[in-house]
Amino acid sequence: MTLSDAQQQVDRWINTTGVRYFNELTNTAILMEEVGEVARIMARRYGEQSEKESDKNADLADELADVLFVLICLANQTGTDLTKALENNLKKKTLRDAERHKQNIRLSKPPETASV
Repeated sequence: MTLSDAQQQVDRWINTTGVRYFNELTNTAILMEEVGEVARIMARRYGEQSEKESDKNADLADELADVLFVLICLANQTGTDLTKALENNLKKKTLRDAERHKQNIRLSKPPETASV
């Protein structure tokens, strides 16, 4: 599935099953909520916080998909072509960061990992 396909599929779903888009401010708040759910999983599963029993069945892939879904909704609502936006963003990052990351001493060694 391409980004364009995803934008079209989400739009079809919203206009059939979802009835209509929530307004942009509501979707922005929902996006923050979904990102928070991803952050909770990351902090507990990969970070230093311990996982509560209720967190152990949390599905990271599903939460990431929730973030993507709402992000696509916002793109559709604002007329943003995500394919073009991502292509332009990668060009910008390539020009801006062509040497910066190679020269970053912090990136020259493997990341620290927690011992088990």
